[in-house]
Amino acid sequence: MDGPQEFRPTHVVPGDGLPTWAAPDPSRPTARLDPLLPVRLDLTSGDWAHVVCSNGWSAWVDGRLLVALPHHPPGTVAPLGATADPRPLLAQLERALASYRRLVDELADGRIDLETFRTHSRGLRVGAVLDGPAAWLLDLDHGRWYHCDGTRLQTYATVDPPPAEEGAG
Repeated sequence: MDGPQEFRPTHVVPGDGLPTWAAPDPSRPTARLDPLLPVRLDLTSGDWAHVVCSNGWSAWVDGRLLVALPHHPPGTVAPLGATADPRPLLAQLERALASYRRLVDELADGRIDLETFRTHSRGLRVGAVLDGPAAWLLDLDHGRWYHCDGTRLQTYATVDPPPAEEGAG
């Protein structure tokens, strides 16, 4: 199994999530993958796809529903601007992770019970995949994954479809 530093996503889960199976057999369902989760396609069998997540967990999915990603997002020649600065999103991710860590510590130390933990952690979601100088960061406020090369953010995948063109329809 690959270590975390070797994970390179090839696809993301569609915006409404994706059911998984322990084997390419619809009678053996397991968990559901979160929307826009980066995964690496491991192998295929017909319409079935075996995917690996950044934490090493793997499962079978309906491969027809995976969203393929380019190997490297296309670059831009625009200088780093306030909207492309990765630091605000990194700070937001750090705050969410710190909140979760605090709750885990409180639960482990017996200062809160499991129901309180579940209540206070509800709504906390963080997504980050780091691979050397590259990072894929989930911004739930804007419903999208970004690719970061250390200097700028570029939209990598989004929950919302593109807006309709004016005059179309």
